[in-house]
Amino acid sequence: MDITEVFINRYGRLRSGWRFAVFLLALFLLSGVFGGIFGAISYYLPVGLSATGLLGFLIPQFVLLTLAVFVGWLCGKYLEGLPFRALGAWFTKNWLKDLGLGLLFGAASIGLAALVTLIFGVTTFQFNAMAGSAAILSTLAVSLGVFAFGAAAEEALFRGYILQTFARANLVLFAVFLTSLLFAFTHTSNPSANYLSFINTALAGLWFGAAYLKTRTLWFATGLHLAWNWVQGAILGISVSGINEITVAPLLQPANVGSTVLTGGDYGIEGGLACTIALIVSTIVIWFAPFLNPTEEMMDLTSREKSNDADTKIENRKNSKSLEF
Repeated sequence: MDITEVFINRYGRLRSGWRFAVFLLALFLLSGVFGGIFGAISYYLPVGLSATGLLGFLIPQFVLLTLAVFVGWLCGKYLEGLPFRALGAWFTKNWLKDLGLGLLFGAASIGLAALVTLIFGVTTFQFNAMAGSAAILSTLAVSLGVFAFGAAAEEALFRGYILQTFARANLVLFAVFLTSLLFAFTHTSNPSANYLSFINTALAGLWFGAAYLKTRTLWFATGLHLAWNWVQGAILGISVSGINEITVAPLLQPANVGSTVLTGGDYGIEGGLACTIALIVSTIVIWFAPFLNPTEEMMDLTSREKSNDADTKIENRKNSKSLEF
């Protein structure tokens, strides 16, 4: 066997595993650089940045989003000859429709999880009478922005270039399971995390992976992610992956909380079986929904690798000019 085949595939490109490694290495190096810069800035600020404060959540997510998109674009351009829009983060056709449907499905899915706890009588919800209307409105607005950056950042990282480059190498199932496990592992350090929360987070990764594959953009998956977190925390008053600091004055509050097997206890509903049921049902509905389809352009940009012949090279050069979308 030619040693070059270990690194180069039959299309004359770096193999997907090496492309994955290049992406991770570049992301790691740039994260270190920008993390150091923001760390130095925060050190000299007159007011320190709390790790549990809103900026403590927002700045890392903003940096992650920016780097995941930037490095994903660079890897797609120089390793696979793809334009920026192939990443699924640009305003391509149907982006607004996909985002809107994602928001609806996400809200309905967390609503189903909460409904399960109501049906089994382990939770009730009541209006948050302890917080004033100004505090509630502020929480609804601010948390929406924070959760939007968080959802966009995590989807750009896990359903962005990593999943997509393996999918183009005809390793779709591997890509979805790998990114789902990586997604779950990043939540193991959250407060009150447990084995069931790990399983549910991995299931959520499969859910988001199915959302990407059905539309071939990040908009639908980001809408799902955002609505799930925001409705869960700011509307229902449930801990979001063990975190309460972002939604200090939610609209509702859970009361009479019973079985932690269903409700998830301190971690929130994502650590309970009610979440498991909702994610499985929502994933099945999304996968078989006839109205969720990618555009021809996105299907072509995200499908299996094509021959690296002269015509393809010319077309790729046309599509890949600088930041031409």
